[in-house]
Amino acid sequence: MAPKSFFVHVLIVLTVVAVAHAQRQRLNPVIHLLEQHKPVFGLYAPSNGGGRRGGEAPPARPAIELAKDALAYKSADYLFNGSMEGGLDRGLPAFTDFVKALGDAAGPAKAPFFGVTHPLIVKTPKIAPDFAKAGDNIGRQLNAGAAGIMFVETESADEVRRGLAAMRFTSRGGTRPDEVGHAPAVWGMSEPEYKRKADLWPLNPDGELINWTIVESREGLAHVREIAAVKGIGVLWPGAGTLRGVFSSTNAAGERVVDMVAHENAIQQVLAACKQFNVPCGYPANANDIETRMKQGFTVFVMNWGDAGFKAIDIGRKASGR
Repeated sequence: MAPKSFFVHVLIVLTVVAVAHAQRQRLNPVIHLLEQHKPVFGLYAPSNGGGRRGGEAPPARPAIELAKDALAYKSADYLFNGSMEGGLDRGLPAFTDFVKALGDAAGPAKAPFFGVTHPLIVKTPKIAPDFAKAGDNIGRQLNAGAAGIMFVETESADEVRRGLAAMRFTSRGGTRPDEVGHAPAVWGMSEPEYKRKADLWPLNPDGELINWTIVESREGLAHVREIAAVKGIGVLWPGAGTLRGVFSSTNAAGERVVDMVAHENAIQQVLAACKQFNVPCGYPANANDIETRMKQGFTVFVMNWGDAGFKAIDIGRKASGR
């Protein structure tokens, strides 16, 4: 039997850990929920993107109206923006306008992330092979106030490591320059405080930045276990929509046909890697499949903005007891 002093030491350690955790005032609700092993539900931010195929796009709405819509919906844990995947020069100005509008809509009483449970998570262009440009992209997005970055088309562990380094200041062992742009104002804090908070979780247990990594190609699937093993990934995702194209072909009638078995196998391959390396797994769900995906083990979900997305969140929250 172990000596009494051993158990006393263990009790002290556990107490210290519990007190430290209790004293930590988490800003990013996505991280807070993941730490509690609770499901996370988010929405694509309302935007002016798109219109009817072959028809005219609807009239653009001012950013302030989009921001008010976003703040009015209280059931989402975060807002997601995928507009910069194809390039920052095209997508960053509108995102920056939306971020400013969120602050204006929240008013002077805003807390970090505008006083609501809506941190902003964005896609960044593919990291490889131009790592220097990728680092600049990620820095610009973080300086605009993003609380999370999603790496798209990830195909190697090294690519992920390079991207994670770009999310961390050089003082933390990363490659992000010291310039912080408008991020401290967006987060509602001073520059020194922002620099303390804006580090990558879970590499830094007190960090408030989160990484999402998405696997959406055959090459990525071939290396998914190596990718999932990289420390610092907050959520790993199968690119369900892109993978439909990967596992589709054209039939004799010229129609695109999806190999649904192969497609689902790819999704489950990513989920298996998540479970093996204890990484939360994300999925772009809807009202028809969110309960099934939750039972399978997915814990982070993103839905389209609008009534269909709101319904999916309602179903997910009810199913999880949230």
